[in-house]
Amino acid sequence: MNQLRHLDDQLLLSINSFARHTPALHGPLLAYAKYGVVLFGLLLLLALVAARHRSSRALAATGWAALAMLLGLALNQPLGHVFAERRPYATHPGILRLADVTTDFSFPSDHAVMAGAVAAGLLLAHRRLGAVAVAAALLMAFARVYIAAHYPWDVLGGLAFGALVAVVGWLVLRVPLTALTAWVRRLPGVRTVFGEPVVEPVSGS
Repeated sequence: MNQLRHLDDQLLLSINSFARHTPALHGPLLAYAKYGVVLFGLLLLLALVAARHRSSRALAATGWAALAMLLGLALNQPLGHVFAERRPYATHPGILRLADVTTDFSFPSDHAVMAGAVAAGLLLAHRRLGAVAVAAALLMAFARVYIAAHYPWDVLGGLAFGALVAVVGWLVLRVPLTALTAWVRRLPGVRTVFGEPVVEPVSGS
């Protein structure tokens, strides 16, 4: 455990050193670290539009990606209190800090959980948008460390936890979610927007 902590500290300090030598990146990465969540919302919206004329399973998977994000964030709150890890700028007061000071716990990163859940969820629903979401999630994880809001372990753990919630939840709920989506699509008001559901087997993803 001590070796992992030492490695985590070394990675943090290396990235922080990189931040000191790249002032031109401060503005863009700080903005993305704060407001990059908007990009993930846009990707979810694009996936929803793309799923309008696809199967009910694809539409259900898209909806689940959004729900998994919310569920992951909800579960992450008590998890953070269990570990009660301090922010890196609290334990390393000499580092360059671009992030705002907060009293929230550091592990796991809420932003990374959100990004991991959306990326994994979109991979289940729409591979191309999912690939974009994966790249955006990795950049979000790096940006959160770059601004000294989190340790590398915080964002890696957050990405993994968010992805786990999305994947496991889909494996458990895909059949009822697909059936519910197919039923909703048959409602008169909804049918005009999403069209008739495409009938396909419930096995597989």
